[in-house]
Amino acid sequence: MTWLTFALLTVLSWGVYGVILHAARSKMPMGSETPNAGLKAFLFVCIAYAIIGVVAALVLKARGTNWSFTGETGSGIPLSLVAGIAGALGALTLVLALGAAATPAIKGGGGFGVAAAAAVMPIVFAGAPIVNTITAMIIHPPEGGWSKLPLPFIAGCVLAAGGAFLVAKFAPSNTGSAAAHPAPAAPGK
Repeated sequence: MTWLTFALLTVLSWGVYGVILHAARSKMPMGSETPNAGLKAFLFVCIAYAIIGVVAALVLKARGTNWSFTGETGSGIPLSLVAGIAGALGALTLVLALGAAATPAIKGGGGFGVAAAAAVMPIVFAGAPIVNTITAMIIHPPEGGWSKLPLPFIAGCVLAAGGAFLVAKFAPSNTGSAAAHPAPAAPGK
């Protein structure tokens, strides 16, 4: 069950990632620097990745690794770099999405303000597993072909996409409707 423990720790860390990142973005200098706030926060995310990379190297050293990166099937370095680029681009576009969602709608943004993470993260965290599953099935086609995919699997993908939409659209802080935020009564009434 070690894999499940690590998976749940990943859920926890990635689950708070967007909210903390958006909070960090909002603490950066604003005014004329508002368009750069997300990228400034992302810079420190990159520094954190570098620190974790150093920790990984120390763990490898402590485990007595031979520092070889080439096995019977070739080098894992190029694919590892591609994976890192994909992850870093995802983190960068997440920062950009949070910034755009926080921007008032009159300026071309999503208009969610401080609730931007509540709008963006459900889409990211429901959409990414669906893309992951499709990508994995393209690389390793399902036994019997795509036509043999079980209906519950297809329903799960549809439900994940629908759930992401519903959570993002109807989160209490994102409704923006007059019913959710009634106008104040006129003075003297």
